[in-house]
Amino acid sequence: MPALPSEGRLAYGIQLPVQSQSTIYAEPWEAAAGPDDLLAVARAADRAGFAYVANCDHVAIPRRLAPAMSTVWYDPVATLAYLAAATERIRLLSHVAVVGLRHPLVTAKQYATLDHLSGGRLILGVGAGHVREEFEALGVDFERRGPVLDESIDALRASLGPDEFPEHHGKLYDFEGLGQLPRPAQEHVPVWVGGSSPAAVRRAALKGDGWLPQGDPRDRLPAQIARMRRLREEAGSEGPFTVGAIAEPLYVGKPGWDVGRRTLTGGPEELAESLRAYRAMGVHQIQVRFRCRSRAELTDQIAAFGSEVAPLL
Repeated sequence: MPALPSEGRLAYGIQLPVQSQSTIYAEPWEAAAGPDDLLAVARAADRAGFAYVANCDHVAIPRRLAPAMSTVWYDPVATLAYLAAATERIRLLSHVAVVGLRHPLVTAKQYATLDHLSGGRLILGVGAGHVREEFEALGVDFERRGPVLDESIDALRASLGPDEFPEHHGKLYDFEGLGQLPRPAQEHVPVWVGGSSPAAVRRAALKGDGWLPQGDPRDRLPAQIARMRRLREEAGSEGPFTVGAIAEPLYVGKPGWDVGRRTLTGGPEELAESLRAYRAMGVHQIQVRFRCRSRAELTDQIAAFGSEVAPLL
């Protein structure tokens, strides 16, 4: 199963509501929402042709950050497995799993099982993480999270491959002769690397199958994409590489309420024209978010985007 549609159109996915509730993006109705709401949104995205649904990863939030980040962060493996059983074709993206917090064999066991149970729908998004206390509580060196992630990706490549007894010999992790079944359903699990720092962009270019930027505005994307292309060419990297972007908040139609000045609003062609600019930059998939006041309004927006805007992308 390919990671994304291959007909050359701009693909689109969605970060699920409810599962993470940072004050930066959560809507008020999400505070009282739960599993039924997650399920309804995932099913709506599945029906509307979305390429993926995404789930974040945090183990625990310190008190100093809780007012802004909240402490609502659903576990990505448990949540995506729950949604896999209730959807048919949509891909399941960890955006992003802080894989350095766990031994690669633990991560591989969890995500290989998810891919196996879902029939090969996993996209493993990974990132370095940013919450110091989280690392300290789990006994992981926060200052070395970059090198830890670099080797974790290498170890996960081996651990999520076809071999029942994966093998990896590195500075931080060393294992062989330890079998893990079931194997992933996919022969090659796509690994998308998140982050927009110079180190993250380099990591994505040289170690990833795709890039998940961390909120880069449109005017920064062309330079970032050009750098990734140059790094891949210099390294002789070949094969598919999926460039992502996070689009501005959207509202299909004319809202009867204040959706904020940054929100893109309007009819299907107006929205599609704006979003097609991402494809012209070299972006392959956009992550979209809709302003909404309820689950019903969100699922309506998802359906409208899939039927009216997406065919124009």
